[in-house]
Amino acid sequence: MSDEQIPVLRDVDQGTAKLMPDVDRERAWLLTVDGAPQSYVDLDAPEHLEFEYVRRLAHVLDCAAEPGAALDLLHLGGGALTLPRYAAAVRPGSRQTVVEFDARLVELVAEHLPLAAGSDVTVHAADARAWLEAAPAASVDVLVADVFGGSRVPAQLTSAQYAEQAARVLRPGGLYAANLADGAPFGFLKAQLANFGAVFGELALIAEPGVLRGRRFGNAVLLASDAPLPLAALARRCAADAFPARVESGEALARFTRGARPVADADAVASPEPPAGAFSLG
Repeated sequence: MSDEQIPVLRDVDQGTAKLMPDVDRERAWLLTVDGAPQSYVDLDAPEHLEFEYVRRLAHVLDCAAEPGAALDLLHLGGGALTLPRYAAAVRPGSRQTVVEFDARLVELVAEHLPLAAGSDVTVHAADARAWLEAAPAASVDVLVADVFGGSRVPAQLTSAQYAEQAARVLRPGGLYAANLADGAPFGFLKAQLANFGAVFGELALIAEPGVLRGRRFGNAVLLASDAPLPLAALARRCAADAFPARVESGEALARFTRGARPVADADAVASPEPPAGAFSLG
């Protein structure tokens, strides 16, 4: 670790942010907010992804089009821009828009973790739902949602109307991917699947078997599209990870979701509070 790699502590809009250097990687950093891990970035190796759910989102990007093909990407939620950096590295020429609510966090990341030269990534400090509603129709190939206010997905991003806006902004054949978190009995996750199932023809869910079986609270990646999803390719990649995940779809996912109904804006709630220690550095 160089002399310049010292922890950075700063108050941001959503709490207290801390950038901590990784002693094993020369220009790698962990971002936490109020102690909860938010992002891990290696400035010299943007393809290196530490968080398992980020690896699954990266698998989605890898399977969204032919290898290396440029895409128009919209990221709701930015953190330290781990996934935009990855996409810029593996899909050069992609145009990327990032919407991050926390303006002071945007400033912190720009100051200490600058994007690589040539990365066509534009970052906006704005509300994700408001930005989505103002975005042009059929303007992006992939929409990635990874928005957490603290440790919970805000209510304005959990309704059927939000799902309709996501569908409006995607091009035909476009792909929606969201990082969510829940545990048994999965009331929140099932409602999200119902929201997107009412709008999109194809759905899938990626999660570790232990999470899907209700053994613990954890992350799940929801996928939606109006075109067939690359399920086989995703399943191979997710199964080969250090912490393997399953890709659920079709009848198995229909059984999981059975009985759930779409949630209107007026009834939408934030995702559940994680159990103590669920996402801490412990």
